[in-house]
Amino acid sequence: MENTSTKQAGQWLIRYRRLPIICLHAALIVLSNYVAFWLRFDRVRPMAEFYEPLLALLLIRAAVFVPFRLYEGLWRYTSIGDLRNIVLGVLLSTAGFAVYVYGYLGLSSYPRSVLIIDALVLIFLMGGVRLSWRVHRMMHNRNGAKKVLIYGAGDAGEMIVRDIPGNGSYYPIQPIGFIDDNSAKHGQRIHGVPVLGSGDDLHEILRKHRPDEVLLAIPSARPALVRRILTILQPYKIPIKTLPHAAQLPGGTVGVRQIQNLSVEDLLERLPVGMDLAPVQNYVQGKRVLITGAGGSIGSELSRQIAQYHPARLVLLDQSESALYDIEMELQRAGPEMSRLAVLADIKNGRTMRQILSQEAPQIIFHAAAYKHVPMMEHHPAEAILNNIVATYRLMQAAAQQKIERFVLISTDKAVNPTNVMGATKRVNEMCVQAMAHNGRRGEAIFSAVRFGNVLGSNGSVVPLFLKQIEHGGPVTVTHPEVMRYFMTIPEAVLLVLHAATLARGGDIFVLEMGEQIKLMGMARHLIRMSGYIPDVDIAIRVIGLRPGEKLREELVAMDETLAPSPVEKIRRVQSGWVPELELLQQKIDELERLANNGQCGSAIDLLCQLVPTFRPIRSGAASPLERYRKSRLRRLHIAGQSA
Repeated sequence: MENTSTKQAGQWLIRYRRLPIICLHAALIVLSNYVAFWLRFDRVRPMAEFYEPLLALLLIRAAVFVPFRLYEGLWRYTSIGDLRNIVLGVLLSTAGFAVYVYGYLGLSSYPRSVLIIDALVLIFLMGGVRLSWRVHRMMHNRNGAKKVLIYGAGDAGEMIVRDIPGNGSYYPIQPIGFIDDNSAKHGQRIHGVPVLGSGDDLHEILRKHRPDEVLLAIPSARPALVRRILTILQPYKIPIKTLPHAAQLPGGTVGVRQIQNLSVEDLLERLPVGMDLAPVQNYVQGKRVLITGAGGSIGSELSRQIAQYHPARLVLLDQSESALYDIEMELQRAGPEMSRLAVLADIKNGRTMRQILSQEAPQIIFHAAAYKHVPMMEHHPAEAILNNIVATYRLMQAAAQQKIERFVLISTDKAVNPTNVMGATKRVNEMCVQAMAHNGRRGEAIFSAVRFGNVLGSNGSVVPLFLKQIEHGGPVTVTHPEVMRYFMTIPEAVLLVLHAATLARGGDIFVLEMGEQIKLMGMARHLIRMSGYIPDVDIAIRVIGLRPGEKLREELVAMDETLAPSPVEKIRRVQSGWVPELELLQQKIDELERLANNGQCGSAIDLLCQLVPTFRPIRSGAASPLERYRKSRLRRLHIAGQSA
């Protein structure tokens, strides 16, 4: 019962809080005037006529305070602007009262010093009451608050410290110090919080101050810096928080409510800020678009982004029933008015694919359907050949016959100097794109390909595997201590694919720049640390050896290719040293189909090696990378001599 009464009283105060605030201000006005006379006359009671104008003073100040909104606002958020309004309101009302006393009443004996003392005391009282509320909240929030060490004594760190008193109940933290690599700031204080040292001093600072959390308050921090900090913090079981990227901060302001957990995306290079989306919208808007593999990681994100640009019709095709249903329902919720069709089909079924192209007459095809799991395709090379090569080439032929406008192949960096079946099949796809364009006629379909590396969070990628292993308590398995990979987020990769497609002129192969390659061993350690564990202590890391067909490092261009710039940042155009003849390529693909259907996998792989000169499967007793390079180089020179 008592709690109910207290709650009702609190609700009444919140609803009618302005009346108590007005009464409090009136009391402060009277108190400051009394204190002014008390100080002026040294505790001797002045003449009664000096007290008579008090009612007028009260009314004048009360009226002047209204336009300055001194009866409004929440005192927990008191700022410099509120103190400015207090000063202006008090000074203006003092001037009005002086006019009343000396002009209207003619009370020349009224002490002028009282006006000055009264104004100063009132400013102090009104400001003090407001700030005392903030101090009370700050002291209250410190009870049970987490001690946080802030990395970055710049504008973002300053705004966080300034915002803590007003939002401490939302996220109770107590800043104990700053870390900043600018030595000029060391020993200084920001809002009373000291700058303790640089990143090199982090071990000693952590040992001495023992913070509960570390906050990375550098919204523009490069991924290399984030990884460096994570490496330093690996031995410490301390949660790491961060702020959104600078591009995601409206107006460049940050606060306590924007503090978030560090994510794996913070370890990667980010998409260029301010990328012009007009070419992509003009490319897609009002067009009929077909996406194969629409239920996969890349295909589903392609579907989401293309749907935003208002295509005339969007056809989603996939052989996975559940994945196709999920993306179709998602697009239905997002835009029920958009014309679309979900097609459950296998791209290896040529007759079905020709019927779909004939009925839907797409103008643009994004071909994302492919088998991409490297070890799996090493064990099932026939399926890789039939799905990734034969079905893709048949689809290209059907698209050319239907006179579509553009065909965009989603390729991979594993097609560069491939060491596995999956990469070799994707390289044949790229060769088909080049051959179709080289042997086509002006005005026909524009064929192009876009290759990129590991896409963060995509089906079958390494990061979800690591996270699942961490969730089950480890061990986290890494194939080799030195294995390295490129990484991009799915939305960024797809947006760059769309941009690359707008640049295509025919036979183009585009490469997406993904920053520097990252060691999977380091990525595993960072993910363990970000999950709140200590690598090799709480979660073990086990090296299991390279899998069949796996490289230590990925490559962006082959030995016979060069890179040229493009109008879009982070996109490069690949210039190949040679383009295969379409007729010869078709004969090889027909032979590959026959061998795969007959189960002659060894012969099929040998033919694949002939078709892709840079393909050398990694097997026991295989040649070294340098030897493979020399042999493939001699082979290309021999082929070029025969052609001449």
